[in-house]
Amino acid sequence: MNRIRPEGKPFIWGAFALGFVCGCLGLYAPAALLFFISIFFTRFFRDPERDVVFSPEFALSPADGKVMEAYSDDEKAFVSIFMSIFDCHVNRAPYTGVVKRIYKGGRGYKAAFKKDSSTNVSNTIKMETAIGNVKVVQITGLLARRIHCWVREGQKVEAGERIGMIAFGSRVDLHLPGRWELYVKRGSKVKAGETIIGRIVK
Repeated sequence: MNRIRPEGKPFIWGAFALGFVCGCLGLYAPAALLFFISIFFTRFFRDPERDVVFSPEFALSPADGKVMEAYSDDEKAFVSIFMSIFDCHVNRAPYTGVVKRIYKGGRGYKAAFKKDSSTNVSNTIKMETAIGNVKVVQITGLLARRIHCWVREGQKVEAGERIGMIAFGSRVDLHLPGRWELYVKRGSKVKAGETIIGRIVK
């Protein structure tokens, strides 16, 4: 069963209340639209449970959505995931570790499915793990203007644990240290906390 994130309740109830007022005033078309928007917000801010199965040799997807880019060399791996407005936007830890640093960066709000959106306003969560430093970068999009980060520096985080979300269409980048055999490629659909991104090659 899906639960609803508290961050979404002002949007859900706000649209519903305005729809109710419009209905009472006989403005049925706006009322119907606002009720539809309320339903959309309910779906957007859903927070489903996930069956997280973690092993230290694997990394999990930090987001739901479609892989925009994925590559690996002898020193690192990089995976970029685009989240449409229809995807669940709750982000999860790709690996078990300790949050060492959280910092903001970037400027502007370009469409998240474009490569140059890497310069958008962002929030980076840097984790110290058994395999080295893992980074999850939450990046805003054209409509996404608010990043929620639910972890703090010094906090231990388990793989698959909820770490934040981005409100409305956005992107999440994953940086992994070392050499990886990636199980995803451009166009792959992934789920946060469930999809295995790849296996580390020792």
